[in-house]
Amino acid sequence: MKCITRIVLTLGLLAVSAPLFAHHGNAAYESKKLTLKGTVTAWMWTNPHVFLKFDVKDDKGEAAHWVVELVAPSNLINFGFTPQTFKPGDEITVVTSAVAKNGTPVARLSEVILANGQVMITEGKQDGRAEAAADHRANATK
Repeated sequence: MKCITRIVLTLGLLAVSAPLFAHHGNAAYESKKLTLKGTVTAWMWTNPHVFLKFDVKDDKGEAAHWVVELVAPSNLINFGFTPQTFKPGDEITVVTSAVAKNGTPVARLSEVILANGQVMITEGKQDGRAEAAADHRANATK
C-alpha cells in the first residue's frame, strides 16, 4: 500500500509542477514602443532572462518602478552587455518593444541609451537572431 501511495504522490507532484518548466509566451504583452527616461535600481544578470529595473518619475516627482525583460545572459554578451553594464543610480533611456497588457510597468527591452549617448540594441535586425539562424542552418547541412 505504501508503494501505491508513493506513486500517486509522485505523479501528483509531477502534474502540479509541470507548468513550472514551461516557457512563457508573448500573450501577456502587446507590441508598443515607449521611450522612458529613468534611473537604474537593479541589473539582474540571471538565467533564463536578464531584468533591468529602473524608476521613472512623472511631472509630480512620483516614481513608477519599471521592470524590463531581456534575453538570456549568453545572448546579451554577444551584443556588448555584461554583468557590469548597469549599476544602481545610472541614468538611462529605455525604448520598449512590448508592454504588459494589464497596465503594469513591465516591458520587453528594444534598446537602451546610456548617459554617454551609447545605444545598446537588444532586438530587431541587429539582435543577431537572423545571423544565428543562418549559422545554424549552415552548420546543420555540414
